[in-house]
Amino acid sequence: MSGGGTEPTGCEAPSGAGGGGGRKRDSLGTTSSPAHLIIKDLGEIHSRLLDHRPVIQGETRYFVKEFEEKRGLREMRALENLKNMIHETNEHTLPTCTETMEDSLSHVLQRLQAATASVCRLQQREQERKKVHNDHLIASEKQHIMQWEDFMKEQHSKQADVDEEHRKAMEKLKEQYAEMEKDLAKFSTF
Repeated sequence: MSGGGTEPTGCEAPSGAGGGGGRKRDSLGTTSSPAHLIIKDLGEIHSRLLDHRPVIQGETRYFVKEFEEKRGLREMRALENLKNMIHETNEHTLPTCTETMEDSLSHVLQRLQAATASVCRLQQREQERKKVHNDHLIASEKQHIMQWEDFMKEQHSKQADVDEEHRKAMEKLKEQYAEMEKDLAKFSTF
Protein backbone atom coordinates (compact mmCIF):
# COMPACT_ATOMS: atom_id res chain seq x y z
CA MET A 1 0.00 0.00 0.00
CA SER A 2 2.78 2.38 -0.73
CA GLY A 3 1.25 3.83 -3.87
CA GLY A 4 1.95 1.03 -6.36
CA GLY A 5 -0.62 -1.25 -7.92
CA THR A 6 0.53 -4.47 -6.18
CA GLU A 7 2.64 -5.31 -3.17
CA PRO A 8 4.39 -8.62 -3.79
CA THR A 9 6.53 -8.53 -0.64
CA GLY A 10 3.67 -8.97 1.82
CA CYS A 11 1.83 -11.53 -0.29
CA GLU A 12 4.71 -13.68 -1.44
CA ALA A 13 5.77 -14.91 1.97
CA PRO A 14 2.79 -17.25 2.46
CA SER A 15 3.02 -18.63 -1.04
CA GLY A 16 6.78 -19.15 -0.75
CA ALA A 17 6.37 -21.02 2.53
CA GLY A 18 3.71 -23.34 1.15
CA GLY A 19 5.35 -24.21 -2.19
CA GLY A 20 8.58 -24.29 -4.16
CA GLY A 21 10.48 -21.48 -5.76
CA GLY A 22 9.34 -22.37 -9.29
CA ARG A 23 5.77 -22.29 -8.33
CA LYS A 24 6.20 -18.75 -7.03
CA ARG A 25 7.04 -17.55 -10.48
CA ASP A 26 4.24 -19.52 -11.96
CA SER A 27 1.74 -18.20 -9.44
CA LEU A 28 2.34 -14.66 -10.56
CA GLY A 29 1.74 -15.53 -14.16
CA THR A 30 -1.38 -17.66 -13.66
CA THR A 31 -4.78 -16.67 -12.35
CA SER A 32 -5.42 -19.81 -10.36
CA SER A 33 -3.07 -19.27 -7.47
CA PRO A 34 -4.43 -17.79 -4.22
CA ALA A 35 -1.55 -15.30 -3.95
CA HIS A 36 -2.33 -13.89 -7.34
CA LEU A 37 -5.98 -13.51 -6.38
CA ILE A 38 -5.00 -11.76 -3.17
CA ILE A 39 -2.69 -9.42 -5.08
CA LYS A 40 -5.42 -8.72 -7.58
CA ASP A 41 -7.91 -8.03 -4.77
CA LEU A 42 -5.40 -5.78 -3.04
CA GLY A 43 -4.90 -3.84 -6.27
CA GLU A 44 -8.64 -3.37 -6.66
CA ILE A 45 -9.00 -2.34 -3.02
CA HIS A 46 -6.10 0.06 -3.39
CA SER A 47 -7.52 1.62 -6.54
CA ARG A 48 -10.96 1.94 -4.96
CA LEU A 49 -9.77 3.29 -1.64
CA LEU A 50 -6.72 5.34 -2.57
CA ASP A 51 -6.80 6.11 -6.28
CA HIS A 52 -9.63 8.61 -6.74
CA ARG A 53 -8.49 10.01 -10.09
CA PRO A 54 -11.15 8.36 -12.26
CA VAL A 55 -13.92 9.35 -9.87
CA ILE A 56 -12.60 12.90 -9.51
CA GLN A 57 -12.19 13.19 -13.27
CA GLY A 58 -15.78 12.05 -13.80
CA GLU A 59 -17.09 14.43 -11.15
CA THR A 60 -15.00 17.25 -12.61
CA ARG A 61 -16.35 16.61 -16.11
CA TYR A 62 -19.90 16.52 -14.74
CA PHE A 63 -19.39 19.76 -12.77
CA VAL A 64 -17.85 21.57 -15.75
CA LYS A 65 -20.65 20.38 -18.01
CA GLU A 66 -23.37 21.49 -15.58
CA PHE A 67 -21.60 24.77 -14.83
CA GLU A 68 -21.19 25.62 -18.51
CA GLU A 69 -24.81 24.75 -19.28
CA LYS A 70 -26.20 26.76 -16.36
CA ARG A 71 -23.78 29.63 -16.86
CA GLY A 72 -24.43 29.65 -20.58
CA LEU A 73 -28.18 29.83 -20.02
CA ARG A 74 -27.81 32.48 -17.31
CA GLU A 75 -25.52 34.59 -19.50
CA MET A 76 -27.82 34.06 -22.46
CA ARG A 77 -30.76 35.32 -20.38
CA ALA A 78 -28.72 38.29 -19.13
CA LEU A 79 -27.67 39.17 -22.70
CA GLU A 80 -31.27 38.84 -23.90
CA ASN A 81 -32.46 41.12 -21.08
CA LEU A 82 -29.77 43.65 -21.98
CA LYS A 83 -30.74 43.49 -25.63
CA ASN A 84 -34.41 44.07 -24.75
CA MET A 85 -33.52 46.94 -22.43
CA ILE A 86 -31.33 48.60 -25.07
CA HIS A 87 -34.04 48.17 -27.70
CA GLU A 88 -36.67 49.66 -25.37
CA THR A 89 -34.34 52.54 -24.50
CA ASN A 90 -33.58 53.27 -28.16
CA GLU A 91 -37.18 52.96 -29.33
CA HIS A 92 -39.15 54.55 -26.49
CA THR A 93 -37.15 56.21 -23.75
CA LEU A 94 -34.57 58.04 -25.86
CA PRO A 95 -37.08 59.73 -28.22
CA THR A 96 -39.26 60.71 -25.25
CA CYS A 97 -36.29 62.17 -23.41
CA THR A 98 -35.10 63.97 -26.54
CA GLU A 99 -38.55 65.46 -27.13
CA THR A 100 -38.91 66.56 -23.51
CA MET A 101 -35.42 68.00 -23.51
CA GLU A 102 -36.04 69.97 -26.71
CA ASP A 103 -39.31 71.39 -25.34
CA SER A 104 -37.72 72.29 -22.02
CA LEU A 105 -34.58 73.66 -23.60
CA SER A 106 -36.49 75.91 -25.99
CA HIS A 107 -38.46 77.30 -23.04
CA VAL A 108 -35.28 77.69 -21.00
CA LEU A 109 -33.53 79.30 -23.97
CA GLN A 110 -36.34 81.84 -24.35
CA ARG A 111 -36.19 82.68 -20.64
CA LEU A 112 -32.42 82.94 -20.81
CA GLN A 113 -32.59 85.31 -23.77
CA ALA A 114 -35.18 87.47 -21.97
CA ALA A 115 -33.01 87.55 -18.84
CA THR A 116 -29.95 88.44 -20.92
CA ALA A 117 -31.84 91.30 -22.60
CA SER A 118 -33.03 92.59 -19.20
CA VAL A 119 -29.51 92.47 -17.81
CA CYS A 120 -28.15 94.30 -20.87
CA ARG A 121 -30.78 97.03 -20.48
CA LEU A 122 -30.01 97.39 -16.78
CA GLN A 123 -26.31 97.52 -17.49
CA GLN A 124 -26.81 100.16 -20.19
CA ARG A 125 -28.96 102.27 -17.84
CA GLU A 126 -26.37 101.97 -15.12
CA GLN A 127 -23.61 103.03 -17.53
CA GLU A 128 -25.67 106.01 -18.70
CA ARG A 129 -26.40 107.00 -15.08
CA LYS A 130 -22.70 106.73 -14.22
CA LYS A 131 -21.80 108.79 -17.28
CA VAL A 132 -24.32 111.52 -16.35
CA HIS A 133 -23.09 111.43 -12.76
CA ASN A 134 -19.44 111.64 -13.88
CA ASP A 135 -20.24 114.48 -16.29
CA HIS A 136 -22.05 116.32 -13.48
CA LEU A 137 -19.11 115.76 -11.15
CA ILE A 138 -16.64 117.03 -13.76
CA ALA A 139 -18.79 120.11 -14.48
CA SER A 140 -19.25 120.74 -10.76
CA GLU A 141 -15.51 120.40 -10.18
CA LYS A 142 -14.74 122.83 -12.99
CA GLN A 143 -17.28 125.29 -11.59
CA HIS A 144 -15.74 124.98 -8.12
CA ILE A 145 -12.27 125.58 -9.57
CA MET A 146 -13.47 128.67 -11.40
CA GLN A 147 -15.25 129.93 -8.26
CA TRP A 148 -12.11 129.30 -6.21
CA GLU A 149 -9.96 131.19 -8.73
CA ASP A 150 -12.47 134.09 -8.71
CA PHE A 151 -12.51 134.01 -4.92
CA MET A 152 -8.70 134.08 -4.77
CA LYS A 153 -8.54 137.00 -7.24
CA GLU A 154 -11.15 138.85 -5.22
CA GLN A 155 -9.20 138.13 -2.04
CA HIS A 156 -6.00 139.46 -3.59
CA SER A 157 -7.77 142.63 -4.73
CA LYS A 158 -9.44 143.08 -1.30
CA GLN A 159 -6.08 142.46 0.36
CA ALA A 160 -4.54 145.14 -1.86
CA ASP A 161 -7.41 147.56 -0.97
CA VAL A 162 -7.07 146.80 2.74
CA ASP A 163 -3.30 147.22 2.54
CA GLU A 164 -3.79 150.57 0.75
CA GLU A 165 -6.30 151.77 3.36
CA HIS A 166 -3.98 150.62 6.13
CA ARG A 167 -1.07 152.48 4.56
CA LYS A 168 -3.18 155.65 4.21
CA ALA A 169 -4.42 155.33 7.78
CA MET A 170 -0.83 154.89 8.98
CA GLU A 171 0.26 157.97 7.08
CA LYS A 172 -2.66 159.96 8.45
CA LEU A 173 -1.84 158.80 11.97
CA LYS A 174 1.81 159.65 11.47
CA GLU A 175 0.86 163.14 10.29
CA GLN A 176 -1.55 163.51 13.19
CA TYR A 177 1.11 162.43 15.70
CA ALA A 178 3.66 164.67 14.01
CA GLU A 179 1.29 167.64 14.42
CA MET A 180 0.57 166.67 18.02
CA GLU A 181 4.27 166.55 18.71
CA LYS A 182 4.69 170.00 17.20
CA ASP A 183 1.85 171.31 19.31
CA LEU A 184 3.29 169.65 22.36
CA ALA A 185 6.68 171.08 21.59
CA LYS A 186 5.14 174.56 21.39
CA PHE A 187 3.54 174.18 24.75
CA SER A 188 6.59 172.71 26.37
CA THR A 189 8.64 175.81 25.47
CA PHE A 190 6.42 177.99 27.53
